Amino acid sequence: MSELLDKTLALFSELPPAERFHVRARAFSAPLEAVARHVPTGGTVADVGCGHGLLSAMLALEDPERTVHGVDPDPRKVMWAAKGPGRLPNVHAEVGTVESLAEQRAGQFDAAVVCDVLYLLPRERWPEFLRTARRLLRPGGRFLLKEAEGNGSWKHYKCLAQEWVMVKLLGRTKAGGGLVLEPRGTVEALLREAGFTVRETVALDAGYTTPHILYVAEAT
Repeated sequence: MSELLDKTLALFSELPPAERFHVRARAFSAPLEAVARHVPTGGTVADVGCGHGLLSAMLALEDPERTVHGVDPDPRKVMWAAKGPGRLPNVHAEVGTVESLAEQRAGQFDAAVVCDVLYLLPRERWPEFLRTARRLLRPGGRFLLKEAEGNGSWKHYKCLAQEWVMVKLLGRTKAGGGLVLEPRGTVEALLREAGFTVRETVALDAGYTTPHILYVAEAT
């Protein structure tokens, strides 16, 4: 465990055991530190679909000059985020969506991060979601989209099965009728259509059983 992750998880120490377990499982099953390394230093960052605030906490601890604003549609998760990383002076978490955040703070963010959110939405909503995320950013702002790649591998199908359990069976994650994985070429095309320049596409699945992939883009 890295020092950053150790400090991040310590922020959740007062949460109930079930919530701590969920946060730790997320920490060790997703390459969030690798995502964090692509976020610019300083500035204001939107964490869309922040959940319990794990990535928000990591970003805030990594760079105290960075301000992180997290939104999530699940009031229960936002409550735990407020009681954990929300105690940091440079983290704010609230109930909301990319749409509500864009209405309030369009063009005010230097970077925006979306981790494992898009595939939970119906496929027809993806273009509008990405266009709305673009509205959050200042010109030249960085957009980081971490998803699971639809590549037809065993990791692809394992990811869908796992999320079906989390969404449909256990109700741990809210979904809008999605659970769709798309190939990287499709996602890159959608990003360009939404007004982004794709700077880099990074496979992050090594050592994981999920086909993690990160799209690093810039608002144009």
